[in-house]
Amino acid sequence: MGRALAAERVRRDVEVLARAGLDLDSFVEESMASLQRAVPFDAVCIGSIDPSTGLLTGTRKLGSLRGVNEHDRDWGLLEYGEPEPTSFSRMLDDGVLAAGLQARTVGDPDRSLRLQEFMIPRFGYADELRAICLDDRGQWWAGVALFRQQGDQPFDTDEVGYLASLSGSLALGMRSGLLATLAGEAPMSLPGPIVLIVDSTNQVSQASAGAADRLDQLTTSSPLDGGTTGLVGSLVGAARRYAKGVSSVPPRTRIRAANGTWLVLHAAPLGNADGPSGDVVVTIEEARPPEIVPLVVAAFGLTPRERDITQLVLQGLDTKDIAAQLFLSAYTVQDHLKSVFEKAGVRSRRELIARVYFDQYVPRLDTTLGPSGWFLSDTRTH
Repeated sequence: MGRALAAERVRRDVEVLARAGLDLDSFVEESMASLQRAVPFDAVCIGSIDPSTGLLTGTRKLGSLRGVNEHDRDWGLLEYGEPEPTSFSRMLDDGVLAAGLQARTVGDPDRSLRLQEFMIPRFGYADELRAICLDDRGQWWAGVALFRQQGDQPFDTDEVGYLASLSGSLALGMRSGLLATLAGEAPMSLPGPIVLIVDSTNQVSQASAGAADRLDQLTTSSPLDGGTTGLVGSLVGAARRYAKGVSSVPPRTRIRAANGTWLVLHAAPLGNADGPSGDVVVTIEEARPPEIVPLVVAAFGLTPRERDITQLVLQGLDTKDIAAQLFLSAYTVQDHLKSVFEKAGVRSRRELIARVYFDQYVPRLDTTLGPSGWFLSDTRTH
């Protein structure tokens, strides 16, 4: 009885936190502190996910993992480069919201490279409980991993089911947190994309000018932040799977940097006349508006009709034109706009546009977009 009451209190706590408009760090710290009362763990790592591509956009760690980032590159290579019974993408494909690693491998831990070659030798973790966090529209916003040390009881079926039941609330909190943190400084413009070459031994062998500055943009001052090595490792691992034909789309993800700038990271395998070389090229560049608008609008949690209206507002259409294009009355459009404003936390169209594009694009909002999706008057090469 006591355990059930504690679990219900934790559920209510997480639901309240998810709707509180907290930034990512605050939501992760408070929700995980509450969750630990119902599902004890030694450490937790939460990865934010680009819902369109399923790729990592950042990590936050608590417990014995807090501040421990030196193995993140290898984690990314394993997670996205090797077949695993409880990889987040495998769980999504299988329709499994939560899974315990020991239970999923049916007592045969040798089935998991992550357990045998990573978790046990580097951290002493003997079991992991994972959950994929899907919102009410089935969009994937985060992955949660709880860990227990050797000698502890494995996660049981009740704990697996309980974490699965929190999937929607955790997704809402992570989705809202993406937009809750305001930029701490004016976005810094850097000239053009930067390129990293990662060799077959997973070391950065070459980098273009400005690479260090661009990578610094991806690192926050938060003590929970896992840094950039896991991001790069996950892209490289995914690119290698693409080279093998395991996946059909080259890896690509959108990330909001600490200063508010939106960046796009993508990777591709390199080769020569003799075939693949094992090298991977990683490109990081400032995102174009068409690449960011769908992600930000999705994070508002709008209905399909509200999304349609928001897209037209962003194109500069007035209420009359929106009504005509969508075959609605002007009053209906205004009602939808009120709901959009409330969900986005704004009071006007101008504030909505600024909210979507952030400081990165606001100074250029009166400039026409070219065919490439970039501002025509921008002097940088894109």
